[in-house]
Amino acid sequence: MRPQGSPEELERRRYYAVNLLKQQYQPVEIARQLGVDRRSVRRWKAAFLKEGPLALQAQSIPGRPSKLSPPEKKQLEQELLKGAKTVGFPTDLWTCPRVAQLIQKRFRIRYHVDHIGRLLHELGWSPQKPQRRAAERDEKAIQKWIKQEWPRIKKSLTVKSLSCLY
Repeated sequence: MRPQGSPEELERRRYYAVNLLKQQYQPVEIARQLGVDRRSVRRWKAAFLKEGPLALQAQSIPGRPSKLSPPEKKQLEQELLKGAKTVGFPTDLWTCPRVAQLIQKRFRIRYHVDHIGRLLHELGWSPQKPQRRAAERDEKAIQKWIKQEWPRIKKSLTVKSLSCLY
């Protein structure tokens, strides 16, 4: 699993670890301080000793580049924040097929539905399960019941349960 952070941040962390090693800190101490495994620190040390500072440089991220550019991703996120109803869907629930349709419609770019989850995760979105509530739900009546009726019912249940003990 790839560590968190930009390639530049990861590079800075590796250089910092090597500098601490030069100051005679133990790999275990450095690992604890940086929040990494001690084996990573030892691997960075070995790479630095073998290949020098170039071994610690940031690597390009492998894999196919995204079809959407960074400005297009920002625009997509703004569209998602408006809700699915504004795009023409019957509910405000975003699903992967709906997001794929939106991308196709707005940017003329085809994404397979299976890849939409990764794209949304990259944008900082996470899967959410919608709460199932009746459309006719009356919040004011519910709050009134909770404040007035429930304490009365709860109190009578407590009195009854105590009278059963005697």
